[in-house]
Amino acid sequence: MKHGKKYIESAGLVDRAKLYDTAEALDLCIKSAKAKFDETVEMHIRLGVDSRHADQQVRGAVVLPNGTGKKVRVCVFAKGDNIKAAEDAGAEVVGGEELMHRIQNEGFMDFDVVIASPDMMGIVGRLGKVLGPRGLMPNPKAGTVTPDVARAVQEAKAGKIEYRLDKTNIIHCPIGKVSFGVEKLTENFETLISAVVKAKPAAAKGQYIKSCVIAPTMGPGVKVNTAKYANVAPVENA
Repeated sequence: MKHGKKYIESAGLVDRAKLYDTAEALDLCIKSAKAKFDETVEMHIRLGVDSRHADQQVRGAVVLPNGTGKKVRVCVFAKGDNIKAAEDAGAEVVGGEELMHRIQNEGFMDFDVVIASPDMMGIVGRLGKVLGPRGLMPNPKAGTVTPDVARAVQEAKAGKIEYRLDKTNIIHCPIGKVSFGVEKLTENFETLISAVVKAKPAAAKGQYIKSCVIAPTMGPGVKVNTAKYANVAPVENA
């Protein structure tokens, strides 16, 4: 893949063979972000598990203390009192069966997060082929299937992110914008990696966190030293 002049300049700042301390890695990320827009800092964590096995899945959600820097549009499936609760909490789209048909038949996808009360999952389940591939299907483990839809909306707006393994056993998550600065990005980094560490399956053997790389949207990856997380105890009954 051919890279532009700005990327090559940024890549020159990073020693690809070195494992950097978190703050130093984030500082390099900020310095290597050369785009004209406020780049997102992404975190990529490779785990020593096998996602093909049900007892080695790693999935959950966490509220980043400083948010993600992105305006989150929330869609809620609810009925009764939960409709007003969701609207009052700031949800952009709230509905039931008519909303399901709008998504299914009209291709309406003007949202970033989908939340549902448990009594609506019969309707939401019909959207599995639409929402699933986009990572938008509500899930109890992520806190997006809940009777307390108002709280779920507030958390989504505050910077709640979902983490889950892809097919190559890597978790990809945003941890904020370059403009946040090192201190706020470090707080978000520590919050996410601590949540992933706590979610270690009991069935996982050997080194749990294999590697961690952070990178701005248009810049090079920076490897982070995760030695202090290497020998974490598994979660009971995970």
